[in-house]
Amino acid sequence: MMNCGYTIILDDMRLLKQENIPYEKMRNKTILVTGATGMLAAYVVHFCMYLNETEGYGIRVLALVRNKEKALEKFSKYENDSNFEFLVQDVCDEIRYDGRIDYIVHAAGNASPRYILDDPVGIIKANTIGTMNVMELARKNSGVRVVYTSTREVYGKMLDNVEAIEEDTFGCLDPMERRACYPESKRIAESILKSYYYQFGVESVVLRIAHSYGPGMIINNDGRVMADFISDVVNERNIVLKSTGDAVRAFCYITDAVSAMFLAMLNSPSGEAYNVANEREPKPIREVAQMLVRLFPERKLKVIFDIPEQMSLGYSKMGRTVLSTKKIEDLGWTPKVCLAEGMKKTVLSFAN
Repeated sequence: MMNCGYTIILDDMRLLKQENIPYEKMRNKTILVTGATGMLAAYVVHFCMYLNETEGYGIRVLALVRNKEKALEKFSKYENDSNFEFLVQDVCDEIRYDGRIDYIVHAAGNASPRYILDDPVGIIKANTIGTMNVMELARKNSGVRVVYTSTREVYGKMLDNVEAIEEDTFGCLDPMERRACYPESKRIAESILKSYYYQFGVESVVLRIAHSYGPGMIINNDGRVMADFISDVVNERNIVLKSTGDAVRAFCYITDAVSAMFLAMLNSPSGEAYNVANEREPKPIREVAQMLVRLFPERKLKVIFDIPEQMSLGYSKMGRTVLSTKKIEDLGWTPKVCLAEGMKKTVLSFAN
């Protein structure tokens, strides 16, 4: 985190702190974050350390990562902080920690279309074996609460016309479809969490997050629409659309997604699932691309159409899924960052 990127992340920490969330419950507690270098997970780490720095909360942060060198690129500032510790391992291996843990944010896993095509077994392992390992650790820590970052894709394809999908509305998934490794393993992960609650009383909450983006996202060779668009603008390339751009998406900026995670972790009954999406600005992806180009006129970029005969098998073909966010809004959440502001902050965060 340097210069412009650091300034934007610091501003986002201030935004999160202003939310009406009972952060004081984390004072002097220990939080384990799996997949800590991921976009959302890294912001959870940064914010806990920010509360330590600004409010003296004394939160102990355990960052579970597979590659310490890569992790230090994001967390070097905390390396010598007594309230920060790396757990260097694969989440698919047994997680050993002798100290007390109060909260676990389980965000390990990959959603990139590239990995869905190249490493579907790895995706399944992280979401199933990895989740079992997390829950086994939680079972050994009485009173721990687990937060799991799931996906809108667990709902599958709707068979009937549904105006907005609520948390108990489900369609169908084809387990033989090329992309099924991701939503099917996310579904079983949710079931694992609930089963540990029924059998062992382990508290958990699920966030089904749709199209989140922001500083820290992987933008090079990721394959998701927003990541590819941001990468083009950051690298001053024309945005090339591989479709007509008619598909409608609603994107949720990172601080809105992370505030939902903290709110659910600290203020939700156990065993609940919540949709997290910013459905206030649904737009065809060609308009998203055009908006990005307009936000940076000095780069003189264009939106170009180069439509192949066949769409990549790694992309979701479920179409537009409108999520109802009434349930988490009733908990006190509301999205705050508009699309233009969020995209501009994201691009600028990569400036250095």
